[in-house]
Amino acid sequence: MTSLTYPRHMSEAISGSGASSEGRGGPSIEGPHDPEHDPRASYALEPEHVARLTDRILATTGATTQVHSPINGAPVANIPQSSTEDVAEAFRRARVAQAAWARVSIDERARILHRLHDIVLDRQAEIMDLIQLESGKARKHAFDEPLHIALTARYYARTAHKHLDTKRVPGVVPGLTKVELNRVPKGVVGIISPWNYPFTMALCDGLPALLAGNAVVAKPDAQTMLSALLGAQLLEEAGFPRDLWQVVAGPGRELGTPIIERADYICFTGSTATGRLIARQAAERLIGCSLELGGKNPILVLRDADIERAAEGAVRASFSNAGQLCVSTERMFVADQVYDRFVERFVARTKAMSLGATLDWDADMGTLISADQLETVTAHVDDAVAKGARVLAGGRARPDLAPYYYEPTILEGVTPEMTCFGNETFGPVVSIYRFHDEADAIARANDGEYGLNGSVYTRDTARGRAIARQVKCGTVNVNEAFGATFASIDAPMGGMRESGMGRRQGAEGIHRYTETQSVATQRLIRFGPMLGMSDEGYARFMTASLRLMDKLGRA
Repeated sequence: MTSLTYPRHMSEAISGSGASSEGRGGPSIEGPHDPEHDPRASYALEPEHVARLTDRILATTGATTQVHSPINGAPVANIPQSSTEDVAEAFRRARVAQAAWARVSIDERARILHRLHDIVLDRQAEIMDLIQLESGKARKHAFDEPLHIALTARYYARTAHKHLDTKRVPGVVPGLTKVELNRVPKGVVGIISPWNYPFTMALCDGLPALLAGNAVVAKPDAQTMLSALLGAQLLEEAGFPRDLWQVVAGPGRELGTPIIERADYICFTGSTATGRLIARQAAERLIGCSLELGGKNPILVLRDADIERAAEGAVRASFSNAGQLCVSTERMFVADQVYDRFVERFVARTKAMSLGATLDWDADMGTLISADQLETVTAHVDDAVAKGARVLAGGRARPDLAPYYYEPTILEGVTPEMTCFGNETFGPVVSIYRFHDEADAIARANDGEYGLNGSVYTRDTARGRAIARQVKCGTVNVNEAFGATFASIDAPMGGMRESGMGRRQGAEGIHRYTETQSVATQRLIRFGPMLGMSDEGYARFMTASLRLMDKLGRA
């Protein structure tokens, strides 16, 4: 198949600079717009190209939802909407496909998954274009998505046998009891993915599910459906059967429950409030779920930190994807011995960032995705300033760059009565605090109910790892923002406390999609009296056997 590059399907306006302040109130396509001067007048993608992607949605309602690009408000696509009956049909098709797929060898599944690794790397420009068009993020942050999927595909393809092969474990009677552990696929996995990383979050949790022999019914977020659909297309091009990955579209409040009612396992990435609802519904059905939820992630900059390295990491930690990243930093605790020097460098680096909403590599930070996100960020900053916080950088919307653009913002003097103190902003806003005692800094970092990601900056890495063990987060990076843990696919990733349950990546990331089945084969003897032995005699015999095995060091 010939690879298509998205700019060949886009209106010229998308490749240019961000929108003017006219878009601040939300994009619209009503009225006599002039395509030469108003990007809202024509679609950003050719309808035929969009139709090839949306054809993968199982939707029979006839209803559609129009989505627009946050870059300049241009309409992107009309997304067909699914019904509860469509969800039921998606699961029916997925179950038929899964029954056949489970009989495919592990080697063949791994071979197809490894082919996806190559396809994603080959098609990365096309993938990044579409991600940017739908989400508005900077290109260097869009690159993180094909990179992560390639890493995930390669890791699970090369470790398939390690995770899925039948394993032999000791039986109760050495030599006479043989026990094997099988990894049996759960069946059909329901995946509800978010808009902030629309390509990687749509695929990364499903790849190990497919490798383990499952099928998937996916419901991506409405704002970024095309990136997820492109992922589904690439899965088929790699060799996965088309019916193995079903896609439905519609509001979570309408389709979430029908998916949970039919799935054998649920994987969700999103808000803590929604995660609670999903956990309750999954518990009612006695099915498993993994939930990656909210965070109020901390960085600790210790007195011996490399200031320049910490400042560089803080910029990435706080402003990657305009702060719309579950593991991004929103709270920063800095030792008073280095506080002034660190703040000077952090503020200088932040103010030197190149701002914009384009498809090229020039921008250091892209735009927020929607009016709702802009409203939340603006409200948090305005509330903090009104209550006495100081703005060290940023602090204002920039509709001249894009309809929902907000500057990277550093706040000082944030106090508990301010909304942004303990509530997740999910935008380019970070609060910075001074500390003197490290024990106090750790306690403040652990304050609240979240526990997703943290960072520690210090030249003494052994001490950094010791402090990391005291931070109540599922992932903690030493001298890095988030990439070291997130990109190390052999390491589990997930949250503690209200940041979620379950883990993606590593062995846990694939074993969650399997049932462990123990098969024991017994030879020669039975577990009961033999050869005229009484029950009491059998009990004495087994007691003596247990003592002997204990002396031999047997577990």
